[in-house]
Amino acid sequence: MNLDALPQPLYAQVKNHVLRHIRSGAWRPGERVPSEHELVRELNVSRMTANRALRELTRSGVLSRIAGVGTFVADQKAASHPLQIRSIATEIRERGHGYRAVVLKQERVAAPEAVRSALGLGARRTAVFHSLILHFERDLPVAPLQRVEHAVRAVQPDAATRRHLAMGAKEAALLIERITWSRGQRASYALLYHPGNRFELRGNFDI
Repeated sequence: MNLDALPQPLYAQVKNHVLRHIRSGAWRPGERVPSEHELVRELNVSRMTANRALRELTRSGVLSRIAGVGTFVADQKAASHPLQIRSIATEIRERGHGYRAVVLKQERVAAPEAVRSALGLGARRTAVFHSLILHFERDLPVAPLQRVEHAVRAVQPDAATRRHLAMGAKEAALLIERITWSRGQRASYALLYHPGNRFELRGNFDI
């Protein structure tokens, strides 16, 4: 296969090669994927290029590497790095799944005290823009995880949240309380609910 003709860095082309096989169902969760050596031979790339592609797919949760055993297609449970800002659409598509979003609500509302405090708003400024967005992965509702300043805790969501996220009556959720800044000022305050059985926090740190 000639990758040089494609207008992408070679490592990205190798990543796309792997993702195409996962998305097509040729390589299923738990199955072994070609080794670095096999990718080098099959795609005519350097071992460094193959290594980078597999390493990045592992960090994003698409693959799972076991030292001395091999590299496998990971169980595609929604996962995110808790200290990294990434597009939820990008994360889902990197896992080889379909993505869509539904805007449930967009409105200008009077800010509750908790929101005014989180955004550092004075008493005179009480109106804020409120959006309610539902994200879907493989037609299952999930939620994005982004970070600027946040707190994470386990909660029992209210009935409306459970209904939107198709959660069971006793199922717990991860709640990320997030504040973002823009140009030195607080720009947004968000409560991000993640179904506990469809989401996990995952981090990779180089020491």
